[in-house]
Amino acid sequence: MKLSNKGQYAVRALFDIAFFNAERLAQVKDIADRQQIPPRFLEQIFQDLKRAGIVATKRGPQGGYRLARPPVEIRLGDVVHALEGPLEFGESRPGEDRAQPGAVDSRWVTESVFHDLSSRIKACFDAVTIADLCARADELGLRGPGGERGVHVI
Repeated sequence: MKLSNKGQYAVRALFDIAFFNAERLAQVKDIADRQQIPPRFLEQIFQDLKRAGIVATKRGPQGGYRLARPPVEIRLGDVVHALEGPLEFGESRPGEDRAQPGAVDSRWVTESVFHDLSSRIKACFDAVTIADLCARADELGLRGPGGERGVHVI
């Protein structure tokens, strides 16, 4: 499984806002430059994130983007779900659409495994927040603009 570029870029952009712009509005150009994301694609991603209530925006020359919730409340699972839909492997949940109640065919064996895997992967994405990414950046020694550490809320 590979997370799409859209999903990866969204996570990188949200981390960038939290780490480098904590209390200020973030400009698309600055995020795009730091994270090496095409600006037009980033704007499309932000529209999806805005609809999902993950980012808020202010229009105008002094405008930009900010997180709509504290970084500790934004899970990677929320981001992936907003952009890519639910994390589901397989065709359906085990037991759905059976022709006869209690009837089992070999397809339900694999579908039940895929359902279990989907639940585990979703739990992994839900266990990591944007605040966790900021903490990881601190651990790795990443510095904000001008050599100062980014300011963020954990």
